[in-house]
Amino acid sequence: MNPIRSLLGFGLFGMALAGQAQPSFTAPPPSTTVVADASLRRAAYLARVQEAITWRASQAKPGDPATVGLADIAAKLALGQDAALCSARLVELMKAPTGDMFWMFPVTAISYLGRDQLSTEAKAAVREAWRTYMPLRGDTENHWAMYYTSMYLMAQLWPGEAGDRWFNGKSSQENFEEARDYLIHWSKLTTTIGQGEYDCTHYIGEYSIPMLYLATWAADPAMRQRGHMMLDYVMADYAVETLNGIYIGSHARTDDKTVLEKWNGLSSFFGWLMLGNCPPTAAYGGWGPYFAVAAKNYELPEVIYRIGTDRAGTYTHLERKRTRHRWRYSDERNPAVYKTTYVTKDYAVGSDQGGLLQPIQQHSWDVTWAVPDPRGVHNTLFSTQPHYSTRELMMYFTEMPDSMPAAVTFQGKPTYISEAKLLGGSPYEQIFQQDDTVISLSDVPAGENFQQVNGFFSKDLARLEEDPSGWIFVQGGKTYIAYRPLAAYEWKPLDEGGKRLRSPHAKNGTLVQAAAESEFKDWEAFKSAIRALPLEIKLTPKPGVKFTTLRGKKIECVYGAAPKVDGRILNYAKEWTLFKGPYLNADVGSGTLTMTHGKLKRVLDFNTLTIADSVTVP
Repeated sequence: MNPIRSLLGFGLFGMALAGQAQPSFTAPPPSTTVVADASLRRAAYLARVQEAITWRASQAKPGDPATVGLADIAAKLALGQDAALCSARLVELMKAPTGDMFWMFPVTAISYLGRDQLSTEAKAAVREAWRTYMPLRGDTENHWAMYYTSMYLMAQLWPGEAGDRWFNGKSSQENFEEARDYLIHWSKLTTTIGQGEYDCTHYIGEYSIPMLYLATWAADPAMRQRGHMMLDYVMADYAVETLNGIYIGSHARTDDKTVLEKWNGLSSFFGWLMLGNCPPTAAYGGWGPYFAVAAKNYELPEVIYRIGTDRAGTYTHLERKRTRHRWRYSDERNPAVYKTTYVTKDYAVGSDQGGLLQPIQQHSWDVTWAVPDPRGVHNTLFSTQPHYSTRELMMYFTEMPDSMPAAVTFQGKPTYISEAKLLGGSPYEQIFQQDDTVISLSDVPAGENFQQVNGFFSKDLARLEEDPSGWIFVQGGKTYIAYRPLAAYEWKPLDEGGKRLRSPHAKNGTLVQAAAESEFKDWEAFKSAIRALPLEIKLTPKPGVKFTTLRGKKIECVYGAAPKVDGRILNYAKEWTLFKGPYLNADVGSGTLTMTHGKLKRVLDFNTLTIADSVTVP
């Protein structure tokens, strides 16, 4: 087949799909073919943008204004439709605002999209709402990104006004300067010591949307450039840790559903929109249309597209992030987080170093395997040391401690205090990854909640065999996985399907080795190879493992000590930079990010707010 004609057909198919009635989240999965032609990529991207906006606008029912929400108004204004309806409905919606910063950024988008479409009455209603409604600023990094971007743009829209015109009593200039200073501070913090809410399966949108809005509507060229560069930064950070558009490895925050069905997060909307290789989640992730309404003003750099779709074989990628701000029980405000991700075409293995790096929703490690269509599929395997405590919450939050653990379960985190939980970090878990091998060790003191390990075994495994050697052998997709519990266990059924391995022992751990099906003659050959690998396990006085991996590396891990590889003691602080790998590289403190793919190179320099693109000439 002629490759040019093949790509042309793919591009036309993508545009045709975007134009038909069936939304992409119910259509067949998109092709993972790399689109080499930049003009075809751009056309397909704009078609997907149009699809998301058009679908959102169509959800408003004719003759029923109550069905018209802020997202529908934003979509209609982006399409230049029904300005009178949007204006009338906006007047009603501004009478009783709710949602804090999640209200602010939609109204900001509407205000800019509707500058030449909304009625005088609608604009006045919006202005009055920003005087009388006091949205909370929130207490997380994504909250502040939304809050301060909204404040910056709205203060820019209404300059020169006194404090009595604003809900917080500050003048337009004061609000503008405070927002500007925070946004500059946050971009410097992120590009020098790493993001705090890093690699989130949902909150990627709460950073991408504000940065797109700055890149689109900031009048100051420097802030507009900063927004553009930070959006590049977030997208590159995402693309390098994807498997066919699905976010892989460890996450600062995910949720009880997405930790099992890794596709089912807002991040997959960006896989669909930016990379074109992943079906979007239902309703385009909910927040996706808010990105789409301004998305025509952004073009994903080719180097990032290639990093996300066109890999030259297996690679290891290292990242250094930071914890969220710690308010108590820590000598450091933002201790470092060290991430490792190993990516092949069939599967990926990713992890952090363990410990309590984030409150409530941390996901520390997993194996994820590729599937033809990820919707409804639990294509992952992992274990966790379940933990909850008032101390954890007080480390990261400022609320009073008495009722907070129970209160958390009513705030969208229903499993937080459950012994069956599969989500969350633990101060008593230590993790090390070498290539596609993971060792997790836990040593839970007496009196602490849940002295056990929970392992997740998917409903979608093709095989699961418990071997007399102590190994549990499983297959997911084209991936073979060997799972070795360090202590005795039992099986518990899961409501979501699949099984939970419950190992109720304080001194405990998990050893996992992944491999591609294609590496072995057959299933029996894989099992024989694993059984033949040298392995020593001890649980007292401290849990420890000595293991020679399938890749020939001799690993030695003891709880409470630095890991050893081939006799060399690992030093995370010296060996992990902000980004390190074949595609992304950045030194701690540098304020720069270098992206490379083949002959392509793009350098973001936040010290000078410059972007340098180059192509290597043979």
